[in-house]
Formats: sequence, C-alpha cells, structure tokens
Amino acid sequence: MEARRLHALVLPPGPRLLQALQAALDGTGPAICPLAPDTPTPALQAILDALAPHAVETPTGTTPRPGGQPVHPDTAVLIATSGTTGTPKFVELPTRALTASATATRHRIGADTTDRWLCCLPTSHIAGIQVLVRALLTGTPPHIHPRFDPHRIATTDATLISLVPTQLRRLLDTGADLTRYRAILLGGAAAPPDLLDRARTAGATVHTTYGMSETSGGCAYDGLPLDGVTLDLDPDGRVRIAGPVLFTGYRLNPDLTRATRDGRWYLTQDLGTLDNGRLRIRGRIDDIINTGGEKVVAGDVAERLTRHPRVADAVVIGRPDPEWGERVTAVIVPDGPAPTLDDLRAWVRETLPAHAAPRELDLRAALPLLPSGKPDRAALRTP
Repeated sequence: MEARRLHALVLPPGPRLLQALQAALDGTGPAICPLAPDTPTPALQAILDALAPHAVETPTGTTPRPGGQPVHPDTAVLIATSGTTGTPKFVELPTRALTASATATRHRIGADTTDRWLCCLPTSHIAGIQVLVRALLTGTPPHIHPRFDPHRIATTDATLISLVPTQLRRLLDTGADLTRYRAILLGGAAAPPDLLDRARTAGATVHTTYGMSETSGGCAYDGLPLDGVTLDLDPDGRVRIAGPVLFTGYRLNPDLTRATRDGRWYLTQDLGTLDNGRLRIRGRIDDIINTGGEKVVAGDVAERLTRHPRVADAVVIGRPDPEWGERVTAVIVPDGPAPTLDDLRAWVRETLPAHAAPRELDLRAALPLLPSGKPDRAALRTP
C-alpha cells in the first residue's frame, strides 16, 4: 500500500470538517489532523513544524506546505496532545480503531439510527472527533456547536451528548431538562460525586468515561471496559489497555511508541485499581506528591475532598516547600460556606494517612481548565 498524504485542518467545527473526516475514514481523502483555529500563531507554527503535513486547510482555502511527510496507509486521523507542556506529539489513529470505539459505544449505550448526536466539545481533541465518528457511523447528521452554549443546547432535538463535568454543571445550573438525552457521556476529568448525584436526581442518564487519544476516546464506561477492550495493571499499579481501539503509534516518534506500546498493550500514565473488573483511576504517575519522604497520590486525596459536603470541586497538587519538599495543596471550589483547612485535614485523615492531608488551602470560584476540559494543573501550581 502507498503511504498517505496528511492535511492539517485549522477549521472551526462544522460541515467542512465533518466532510474531511468522512473522506479520511473511508480512504477517499487524505489523513487529517484537526487543530484548534484559535491557536496563537507562534504555537500553531511550532505544531505544524512538528507535524509536517503536506497541506494546511483553513476557512480561506488549502495551502500546500513544503516538506510534508506521509503517514501510514492505515492512518485516518491524528490528534495533537501535550502541545501546551512541550514538544507536541501526534497520536495516529486508524479507521478500524475509531470505528471499533464508536461501535462499542453504540452497543454499550443502546444507541440506534433514530438517535442524534450533539458535538459541543473541541474537535481538535479526540472527544469531539469521536462524537462525529459515531454520528457518521449511524448515518444521522450531528448537531455541531462551535462553542458550548447551555441555552442553545437545551433547544436541540439531540438525544446523545458528550460533556466534561464543568459543562454538565452549567447545564444543571440553567435548569435544562436532561431527561431529553437518552445518554450523557461524561469524561475529560474526574466527576465530583455531588455532580453525578445532582444530575441523576434530575433524571439524567450519565455514563462516566475513561480514555484518551491513544484509545480513540473513552474505552471504559462507568469503570467497565467496552466490548473488545481489556484493562489490566502493571506491577506498579499503572493502567494498561489492550483491544481494537488502540492507536498505532506516535507520528515521527518511534522511541516514544516503543516506550508505551508493548505488543498488544498500551501502558498509560494513570494509576488505578481494579475491583471485580471495575476500574477506578487514582491519578497520574506525574501527579504523585513527595512530601517529607512520603508519596501521596493526588487523585486519592481529591476524590476524598469532593465527597465533603461543602466542596463542589477539588484538585490536589504539590507546590514547592522548603521543609517538606512538596506540600499537599487542596484547590477547592466551595459549595456554600467554604470549609477551613482544619476541616479538610480532618476529613481526609478519616480515610487516608495523615501525610495525605492537605497543608495548604487555595479557594477558587472556578478551576482553570484546558480546552479538553481537564484542570490546568500547571496554572494551579502557581498560587
């Protein structure tokens, strides 16, 4: 098979992007890498230099780019990740992985051709692209919203939607009727228990999802793997994944591919536990806080904090400390009167070791988020 051309799409979500995605999936067009149209010019140029596409498509037209390098013939979509923290890497996804994920999702939530998807997530991320893949697979035109508008969303005839927790909270705050959706897929970040309780009390059918670009999006719903997906833990407690939804590699980076793809397995950066096959994510390897010689899994502490009755949302990070090396810092969005640091320390120590209790409290009206909907931990490490 001949190698395939690659186009970078610097396009807003809409019909042209959907058309290019369809052509990429069925092989009638080039492979695509969708990029956020509001990316600052210097950052966009750095991404394009690392990506090496044959052409760049914008709303004004398609411009050839010298030095383009082909992708594998099986590759349909590339997703740029980690571009805000260093040299961007590009996850290569074949049609078979994207459609395997979409098909397994359809079976899990019981979707059919009468359902209509709504895409209000960035299409430069896998979550947004996968909504469009699911819609193409069922042959039902999706609603595509370039920006999240809770009032507009409440007036569509969509029956299926993917959201991040902040979006779900905003929908609830507007009083939207969530029973209109047969399924709400919730991912991108850990969902606070109070948010899930509130949504389900309002009649919403919410499925929490776990996945990433390398798994074509969500590969476990409500902690259980999709059909064909296998979840396991390595000796260090890191989650590893096998199945037809996996990526083939990182573009132009064989060393990184070899470091994460071990035969049939993809080794993630997440720590987890498995209880009767149900996965719980504890946090990321790089979010472990070393405080006074003790290791604290930030995700464990954050999960406990979100169960406090006066905490709406929480992220736990390590900040430099001259005595402890790192101090456990709780960044909290209060629900009503803010709890004190002593309150939260006592709450954490009920279920976790004393060294896991936060030593600093940072109160926020809202958590800063990345475009993917995940908390911006780099921003939070600065008081």
